[in-house]
Amino acid sequence: MTKIHYPYNEFREDLKILTNKIDQEFDTIVPISRGGLSIGQMLGEFYNIRQVYAINTIGYEGTKKLDEVKVFHLPNLENGNRVLVVDDIVDSGDTLVAVLDILKREYPKVKFFTASLFYKPTAVIEPTWWARQTEDWIEFFWSEDLKQ
Repeated sequence: MTKIHYPYNEFREDLKILTNKIDQEFDTIVPISRGGLSIGQMLGEFYNIRQVYAINTIGYEGTKKLDEVKVFHLPNLENGNRVLVVDDIVDSGDTLVAVLDILKREYPKVKFFTASLFYKPTAVIEPTWWARQTEDWIEFFWSEDLKQ
C-alpha cells in the first residue's frame, strides 16, 4: 500500500469540492474524532453552524485495524433534525457504520447524512458525499506536519 502525504492546500481545495457536492441542508455537524475534527470545524464555519459536536471512536492502533470499533462520548442530538456526520476517510467503512448504528438507535427521528474527504471503494458503506476516491494510505497533514 502506498503512503501519500496530504497537505493543507489539498485539504482546503477538497473541502471546496465537498461543499460543492453537498446538496442537502443540515442543522448539526458531528465530526468523528480525531480525523473528522478539522473538517467539522471548517464546515461549521463555512455553513455558519454552531451545533458542531464530536463523537469519539477508536478503530486503529497506528496503522493496525482493531477487531472492533469502539464508539464513545455520544453527543446530545435532541435538537438536531438533519445531521451531517463527517470523517477524514471511509477506509473499511466500519467506523462510519458503527457510528451511524449508534446514532440512529439513540436518535431515530434524526435524518443522517455523511461526508468524507476520501472514500475507498472497498468500504462496506459509501458516504453520502466524498471528495476523492483512493486505495492508498493517507498521511494527513494534521497527523504528520508537527512531527517534522
